[in-house]
Amino acid sequence: MTTERSTHVTVLLQEAVTALRVDPWGVYVDGTFGRGGHSRLILESLGPEGRLVAFDRDPRAIAAGAAIQDKRFSLHHTPFSEMGEVLQQQGIGLVDGVLLDIGVSSPQIDEGERGFSFRFDAPLDMRMDTTRGETAAEWLARADETEIAEVIRDYGEERFAKQIAKKIVAARSERPVATTRQLAALVAEAVRTREPGQDPATRSFQAIRIHINQELQELSLALSQALALLKPGGRLAVISFHSLEDRIVKNFLRDQAEPASHLPKGLPLRADQLPQPTLVLMGKAVRASREEVAANPRSRSAIMRVAERTAVPLSRKVA
Repeated sequence: MTTERSTHVTVLLQEAVTALRVDPWGVYVDGTFGRGGHSRLILESLGPEGRLVAFDRDPRAIAAGAAIQDKRFSLHHTPFSEMGEVLQQQGIGLVDGVLLDIGVSSPQIDEGERGFSFRFDAPLDMRMDTTRGETAAEWLARADETEIAEVIRDYGEERFAKQIAKKIVAARSERPVATTRQLAALVAEAVRTREPGQDPATRSFQAIRIHINQELQELSLALSQALALLKPGGRLAVISFHSLEDRIVKNFLRDQAEPASHLPKGLPLRADQLPQPTLVLMGKAVRASREEVAANPRSRSAIMRVAERTAVPLSRKVA
């Protein structure tokens, strides 16, 4: 899908849809429509009675989705953390597959006015859904130094988080930190060293974006709902782009596939008393091929994990 300034290339397109093992008669969820690459390929695999329900927080993604005129398809301007409620409203119970493609999209990065990138001088917005919520500039204006430091440290894994927060708070006492260029300059003053080839502002921009959009919390909620929605034999495929996301996905899938591993060692239980797995891991994590990375460098950090639902009922609350 082409925008005014960017072309969005869907990462792991064929691999993700193949992993879902699409049943022509099935019902599927695309939790992150983006510009519709995965959705279009799923629709190609569905029969006339199949169904695809897609979600996205970004109004521009929703506008792009209007180009798909297909009675089997519906697109909702809603976070994927609310997929369960929306599907219930649609009269849909269990589904055959859920695909989540996590993180910021190329159009969001490349449209300078969105404020996601320090490559452009633009208002500090960073919201995936520009119709609601607090902007990055508004948050930086009200948050105290400790909160700013914690966000940059925890979500950006930035070792100079305290120094950056101190710079931001000092600067805003003179004028608001309202643009990407202002923030990038402040971070550059506080970061003494950085890995070769990485801009000093990279980690801080990532951290603030994750916080503004509550991305990790949304992911955790979506994983739990996806598990509850899957039919036995249904597939969950999740593509993530950085270690914080992948850690949540990996741990969630492992916990559901190996629930007995959390029990104290030596507990006197028979085999039939042990908690049974609700998911089975499908092979190893998948990464973009050398050819895909060469064609689309942003795919180099992508990692996809896939699991299949077992017939074991969800007898305990999913964290």
